[in-house]
Amino acid sequence: WHALDIFGSVPLVTESTPIGGAPPTQTSRADLYNFVVSELTAIRDQPPAQSPATYGRATPAAADMLLAKLYMNAQVYTGTAQYANALAAVQRVINSGAYSLDPNYRNMFLADNNTSPELIFVVPQDGVHTQNYGGTTFLVHAQIGGTLNDSATSSFGINGGWYGLRAKPEFVALFTNDTTNTSPGTDVRGAMLYANGQSLSINSLTDFGQGYLVRKYRNLTSAGVGGADQNFADTDYPMFRLGDAYLMYAEAVLRGGGGDQTTALGYVNALRQRAGASPITASQLTLDFVLDERGRELFWEGHRRTDLVRYGRFTGASKVWAFKGGVPSGAATPTTRNVYPLPANELSANPSLKQNPGY
Repeated sequence: WHALDIFGSVPLVTESTPIGGAPPTQTSRADLYNFVVSELTAIRDQPPAQSPATYGRATPAAADMLLAKLYMNAQVYTGTAQYANALAAVQRVINSGAYSLDPNYRNMFLADNNTSPELIFVVPQDGVHTQNYGGTTFLVHAQIGGTLNDSATSSFGINGGWYGLRAKPEFVALFTNDTTNTSPGTDVRGAMLYANGQSLSINSLTDFGQGYLVRKYRNLTSAGVGGADQNFADTDYPMFRLGDAYLMYAEAVLRGGGGDQTTALGYVNALRQRAGASPITASQLTLDFVLDERGRELFWEGHRRTDLVRYGRFTGASKVWAFKGGVPSGAATPTTRNVYPLPANELSANPSLKQNPGY
């Protein structure tokens, strides 16, 4: 999935590929899509069911969430929409009864988020046993800097900030310009932004005083107890969760995939009410609104690029953000940027590969 989503056309090597043969040729994006869908469909019911013993392992619901991700962007991958299949996949997850919304949004991004009833598939992190400088260790450390300096690290369960990550003004605007919210200051998701002493605009990437900061992940438990290690986080990375399934259901309904609009509205409002935002009406539930709500609900969870490509707004001029196109004010980019270039080392290792257009 990552290969076809990020790079498009890559070689497909299976158990039937001969060892020592010629370098594998590239497989079309559509054929890669069909392969992944067929594999997931074949094994969907084989993984162990959700239980404390299977935490961190793939379950049937994890397979359905991945299928839903494939189906949601099927038109991008193959030219043919599959929103009805996407809706069916998320319905299986929702109707399984194995998951429920976490009553506290913040708790899903803390060191004991393994207790959350909402997380479907996670990348487990452990400050003692899975030490690495990526994952949530990076997300916790790199959000600290600027006016939120090292003196604040105790409230994040770490021993220092890395001065790396800031929010672009367009992300901040998802909260400040949410006209459907009668009390913008009550949205706990927006409250994770830190503006004190920080400028909204970013003109220099090396000036950490520019740009609001984001405080989503912490190496503290819901009781305020620090993780096992102050260098490496215990906070598991939430790859798939029920809130995403709710929003995919709503979008699939709006895109003609079937389902029920009243149910879709209820799912979206359940997320907004949990966050402290105002509920919306049926007339306000549009595709544009769902895209914005996905930004508010799922930021820093790895879905935004795929969402924007699906909406046709990752490239071109219909949606421009700071530093898009390499300039502080943002600029239109060619559609070839909807996929990444094949890495140079891959091209060197396999002479049968052809670089993606535009690179």
